[in-house]
Amino acid sequence: MSDNGLRIVWIYPDLLSTYGDQGNVLVVERRARQRGLDVARLDVRSDQPIPTSGDIYLIGGGEDRPQRLAAERLRRDGGLHRAVENGAIVFSVCAGYQILGHEFINDLGQREPGLGLLDVVSVRGEGARCVGDVLGDIDAPLGLPPLTGFENHQGVTHLGPTARPLARVRFGNGNGTGDGTEGAYNDTVFGTYMHGPVLARNPQIADLLLKLALDVNALPPTDDRWYEALRDERITASQQPG
Repeated sequence: MSDNGLRIVWIYPDLLSTYGDQGNVLVVERRARQRGLDVARLDVRSDQPIPTSGDIYLIGGGEDRPQRLAAERLRRDGGLHRAVENGAIVFSVCAGYQILGHEFINDLGQREPGLGLLDVVSVRGEGARCVGDVLGDIDAPLGLPPLTGFENHQGVTHLGPTARPLARVRFGNGNGTGDGTEGAYNDTVFGTYMHGPVLARNPQIADLLLKLALDVNALPPTDDRWYEALRDERITASQQPG
């Protein structure tokens, strides 16, 4: 974080904001301001260069063709790579999650190179589409309460040796591999299939991103009654018989 405040970058809202994932940047921004932080938010469209001086970068989900276009432009731009090298935090959802890996299957049925910021590879699932609520236990070292979210994807994402699963599902599909994993992360880069928006349903993850960006172990308390009401409602609803 610079002396000028926290810099939050929302990547390609014109391509990757199909499922309401823009709510994630709104949550991070709001929770930072609730702590009295000076926040500068930058929405970067796909015809603009990615700034390299951001603190937290967020990428949402999207359809197959916009995903391919986003991957092509991010590879060509190179700014996100440089930002990560500078210590930036990245949080990605669904199509954005696949883009951060080594490769995924694009809208043409071809293997599309990703950015290689996460040690994952995504392929097209052969079975039914993964749709519905998910509840899982977040990886213990992160020290966070259970993950709640909504998945809607055909992809199957395999984790490599340097990626840790973000969570292990109690129910739902997650990464779609059948091993119970959901999402992936390394030190500063996170990916998940969860919509919801996921940070509205899991504000503690938003706070984790803030703590990493600020390099602190704790944040001042804030009013979480709205978030907890939403979490309780969605967790309860997701456990009801279909």
